[in-house]
This record gives sequence, C-alpha cells and structure tokens, in this order.
Amino acid sequence: MRRFIACLTATSLAASALTAASGVASADIAQPSVVSANPVNNTPHVLDGTVRAIAVVGSLVVVGGNFEQVREAGSGKTALKRHNLFAYDMKTGKISTVFVPKVDGTVHALQAGTSGWLYVAGTFKTVNGTTTGTVASINTTTNKVHTGFKPNVDYRVTTMVRRGLHLYIGGTFTKAGGKSRSAVARLDALSGVADAGFNFTVTKPRSGALKVYKLAVDPGDTRLVINGTFTQVNGQTRHQIALINLGTTAKLSTWSTTEYADACNLNAFDTYMRGMDFSPDGKYFVAVTTGGPYGQSTLCDSAARWEASATGSGQKPTWVNWTGGDTLLSTSVTGSAVYVGGHQRWLDNPYGHDTAGPGAVSRPGIGALNPSTGKALAWNPTRTLGHGVEALVAHSGGLLVGSDTEELGKEYHGRLGMFPAG
Repeated sequence: MRRFIACLTATSLAASALTAASGVASADIAQPSVVSANPVNNTPHVLDGTVRAIAVVGSLVVVGGNFEQVREAGSGKTALKRHNLFAYDMKTGKISTVFVPKVDGTVHALQAGTSGWLYVAGTFKTVNGTTTGTVASINTTTNKVHTGFKPNVDYRVTTMVRRGLHLYIGGTFTKAGGKSRSAVARLDALSGVADAGFNFTVTKPRSGALKVYKLAVDPGDTRLVINGTFTQVNGQTRHQIALINLGTTAKLSTWSTTEYADACNLNAFDTYMRGMDFSPDGKYFVAVTTGGPYGQSTLCDSAARWEASATGSGQKPTWVNWTGGDTLLSTSVTGSAVYVGGHQRWLDNPYGHDTAGPGAVSRPGIGALNPSTGKALAWNPTRTLGHGVEALVAHSGGLLVGSDTEELGKEYHGRLGMFPAG
C-alpha cells in the first residue's frame, strides 16, 4: 500500500507540473529587435566535445551534448566533471551542484517541462544508473529521474519538441510509447505512451538508414514539419520534408515540394536537411541545409522560408539565402530576425562556389536574416567555424548558442555563449 501511495503521489505531482503553463521553447519567442552582438560574460565554458542542445527551465539553462568537463567563467575556476548534461543559473552563470546527472550517451535534444522538469533525448540508455532508453524525464531541482514516464523508445532520438501534454520525437527508432512507430511519434508527456491519433508511415530513405532528422511544431500545436532521409510519408511522395496537420487525429498535409529532391552531394549526406524553426506567429517556418556548393540550381547549403498555410504540391520557398557552399546546421526564428548557424563563411552568396561570389557578405559561423526578404542583416558577431552551431535557442533574455569551438563575438566562450536581448 505504501508503495502504491508513493507512486500515486509522484505521478500526481508530475501531472500537476506538466499541465501547468508550457515551458519556454525557441518557436514561442517573439523578440522586438535583433539581439546584441556582444555576448554576456558569465556563461560557463564547456571544455571538450560539442554542445548539441540547450533548454531554459525556469532560471536554469540546461546544456546537453557529448562532453565531460565544464568550468564557470572567470579566472581561477576549477574544471568540473559533467557527463553530457549540466545546468547553470542564467543570471549568475553558476553551475548547478544539485543537478548533476550521469548520462551514458550523447544528448541530442532537450525540452523544458514545468516545475523543474526536463525532457532529454539522444543515444543514451541510462540516466543516473536508471535504465531509461533514449528519452527520459529528469527533475532539475532534485536530480531525480521520473520513473513513471516510460516512452520505451528502441533507438536513437535526434529531435524533440514539447507542446503542453504532447511530446513529439523524431529519430531512427521503430518503437515508441508501447507501439510501432516509424521514425516519428507523439507521446503523452506524462506517461510516455504513444498517441493513437498520431501514426505515420515514413518510408523509402533516399540514402542510408530511415530517419527523421529534425522536427518543428508551431506554437499553437496545429502544424508539425519533419525532415530526414525519407521520400515517402503514408505512401505519398515527400522529398526529405513533410508537413502534418495536428489535432486529435493528425493528418498528412497536401503540402509538398520537389525543391529538396535534388541530389546535392549524395555520397556524403544521407539527408542534407538540417535545422528548422517556426515563426512565433506560426505563419511560416525556415529550413536550413548542408549539401555542397551547387548554387541557385538547388537548395543545398541554404536557408529557405516556407509559408505554413500553403497547400498542394509544387510549393516554392518565399525566399532563399545561399552560403555559396558552406553548411548551415541550425536556425531560430524570433520575428525580428531569422538566426542561422553553421560553419558558413558567407551569406547572400548564390553565385559562390566555395568562394565569395557577387553580393556575398562575410558572416563567419553565425548570422541573421531579414524575415521578410531573407537578406542578411548587419548583425555580425562572428565565431570560429569548426563543425558549426548545433544549437540556437531564443528566449526572453536573448539568444543561446551551442557549438564545438571556443570563440564567439571575438571573445573566448568555450562551446557555449549567449547574446543578450537588444
């Protein structure tokens, strides 16, 4: 009886937390102006590996990826052991000594719950010695794993978005939440059970394994866009990208495009799709890509805006910004800007071929685009290139950046930094 009551109490508390107001997510944030180009000075430094995911949970910034050591900003600070996941106070930069999880694999995605809860997804199997599979829920104020949350995902999860009691995940799995699910699923955010009203057959990879690489959900939880290696969804042709209309029973939209059907560098990339994000009003989304210097004939190495309300086949982007042959990995849309990160040297470079073509502007590693025209804004903090920016997360206080290099805004910031709101 005691065990039953304890379990019931824990579940009730978790339910109360999760049915409260939604946690902060990039797509929810409308910023009135472009952020400052001068990073704040108090963000901690990640001393090895790569930062791949960031979430804001209350006053904490939670950082995930593949790394083993972190250090607070300032001289004389001691390196601390942290296994692929840690948190720090946004205001002070102090690294949490309470939230010290041990995650036995790479963290690819993070989403805020409420009342200190956090969702974690990646390639790990255990958290704090508890077997969780590749999706887990942890409380940042107690460091405890929520054992009542049992999504039972059978393989890698690379992308995740929470909207209220809906937790959307994508990756290379075949089972999730107790049901067969092909690379994409909607789970109950409390129990982890798969939603019977959301079941899509994602098939026919263009190359390599079948996977959903990234997904984005509009703030109103009415539309979902997925990208990955697939070329069919529910038997309908969808070249690396598909739009889904959400609701009690989710349905595949008629929206489709052949703009991502081109090969790019097929031998190097099973999919050249990378980051995506919806605008704060949900009217459009932006997708960024890798692929190689193919110029205007394809959408390789580009950022493109797509209108979310459009229907039917043959969709064309509202605008495209090409890098001239360099990868874009991530994007965050705030209304005042479309931020893009990767290892690009230039933007506004449709005629470049690993060169600065006519009209190209230098934007090493990070930049901002005009949401209406797609042209590069003047904002140009710069960063050392490396592999590139894996995480761009806008919030009310600014823009968080996670990568694999150590210079941001012409200052030392080990793999992590934040540009404050302008």
